[in-house]
Amino acid sequence: MTDSTANTPNDPAGPWAIPVRRPLPGDDKPKSTTSFPRKVWKLLVAIKDGLALLFLLLFFVALFGLLAGRPNASLPVSEGALLIELDGIVSEQPAEVDPFAALSGGANLKETRVRDVVHALESAADDKRVTSVVLDLDRFLGGGQVSLAEIGSAIDKVRAKKKPVLAFATAYTTDSYQIASHASEIWADNVGGVAIAGPGGSRLYYKGLMDRLGITAHIYRVGTFKSAVEPYLRGDQSPEAKEADLAYASALWDNWLSDVKKARPAAKLDAYIAGTAAAVRAAGGDMSKASLDAGLIDKVGSRMAFDSRVAEISGAQDDSRPWEYNAIPLENWVAANPPETKGSAIAVVPVVGEIVDGEAPNGLAGGQTVAEHILDAASDSGVKAIVLRVDSPGGSVLASEEIRQALLAAKAKKLPIVVSMANVAASGGYWVATPPTASLPSPRRSPDRSASSVLRASTRRWRRSA
Repeated sequence: MTDSTANTPNDPAGPWAIPVRRPLPGDDKPKSTTSFPRKVWKLLVAIKDGLALLFLLLFFVALFGLLAGRPNASLPVSEGALLIELDGIVSEQPAEVDPFAALSGGANLKETRVRDVVHALESAADDKRVTSVVLDLDRFLGGGQVSLAEIGSAIDKVRAKKKPVLAFATAYTTDSYQIASHASEIWADNVGGVAIAGPGGSRLYYKGLMDRLGITAHIYRVGTFKSAVEPYLRGDQSPEAKEADLAYASALWDNWLSDVKKARPAAKLDAYIAGTAAAVRAAGGDMSKASLDAGLIDKVGSRMAFDSRVAEISGAQDDSRPWEYNAIPLENWVAANPPETKGSAIAVVPVVGEIVDGEAPNGLAGGQTVAEHILDAASDSGVKAIVLRVDSPGGSVLASEEIRQALLAAKAKKLPIVVSMANVAASGGYWVATPPTASLPSPRRSPDRSASSVLRASTRRWRRSA
């Protein structure tokens, strides 16, 4: 037998040579010295570092958003036009801004506090630094009629001091025109105009669908005019609901007409509203010209032309750019000119938005939150009275009762309590107004439709017919 490991006769090592295995295909590739657990650990560390960097980025983005949105009272207020940009809606108590909404794909509806706008206008009326007021209503989405009327009255005070108030929007709707009508100059873009729709709306009724699906609604209702549960009872609007809706819509419409006609008596308002389509056809399909012919607006022009007009009154920042006027943003003005605090302290407790159980942020009326504010004010010896500012359609029965009990406790301490009703005081919003010693409803407030209802739905076995 021949030994396959034996060396050839010419091998210098001779018969004592150590046999070496010949390399196999692929042996020239480098071998990994990292074990599987180490790879998993490195992956986990990389994920941890990535998440840490992501949360750090989100933190700084949120911090920037909060700081950028907060006015700086230390900034000097120069002479110029008070710029009031009413983007979004006006509210008694703006909802808290979620800094992560934009990152998650959502969007925050901007809300401007009515009290800030009114205070800014009233304080600007007597301040020589404010040479004019600019109302930017291009992105204004509306507000309650009480809020709009208060802003309009504040604009009238500015005009009484012989200061020009200029309004601009591409197109005006019912709410934006109610504010703009108080201005001394109303501008609209040549592709816009004035479109008045008035109060109204529509509602879906589910009774027919529920019958087809075999769903029975068990409803316990108290109050003839309690229409909140009607979509589950009927396929159309009841005569009582129609009567109630017409009553409050007519009151709101009459108030709107009265306010606008008083502010702009020369405008052909009734004729324009009754025949808007005919007026636009007579203007060759140009709504801005139709609005101008009816006296609803004063000027038709672009935003640059409007800004140039403001610069003529309040001065331009740069002579080479005559459309950039000297502007004083609303937020900076309010921060630099806070309301005066003198005399005895009066606690103003807002009940704004839907009344819900427990605690709630601004924009909602949490029963526990509002009750704690009332009780804190009642226990403060420096507070001489409580004003409950109500702008709520109602909500939770338990939360409304919690607020009412807190008011009764404050009233038992002989503390004067006054309810001031804003745009809406309905259902639970009206219920919390019963204990105070005095109530001050606004004439433009939507009326109450207090009643109660309970809805419970059940299904029965159903099958699709052949």
